[in-house]
Amino acid sequence: QVQLVESGGGLAQAGASLRLSCAASGRTFSSYAMGWFRQAPGKEREFVAAISPSGGGTYYADSVKGRFTIFRDNAKNTVYLQMNSLKPEDKDVYYCAVDSEGYYSGSSLGYDYWGQGTQVTVSS
Repeated sequence: QVQLVESGGGLAQAGASLRLSCAASGRTFSSYAMGWFRQAPGKEREFVAAISPSGGGTYYADSVKGRFTIFRDNAKNTVYLQMNSLKPEDKDVYYCAVDSEGYYSGSSLGYDYWGQGTQVTVSS
């Protein structure tokens, strides 16, 4: 069982930056791929970014490529999502997730454990 706790959400103006953090429990964090997803009320969960267990591989949704960066610190059991040049359409609840098989895919079906989510709101 893996527990994930996200933090760092909040209110930002368009064009500003926010950094989300996701702290994971357990001793095998460095063997997990990690992903960030987001979801608006009434909509399906949308892939944002994913990272390989070592951090050497990353994958982004086209909508955030060039603005968001996913990175991880395996010594701290934490994955981050640096969000720059925020847009009003980035407003969502953001979730981090674990893929215990190590595949950093863009499909939510591949992820085993999920955090509770953190709200990001972007004002225009």
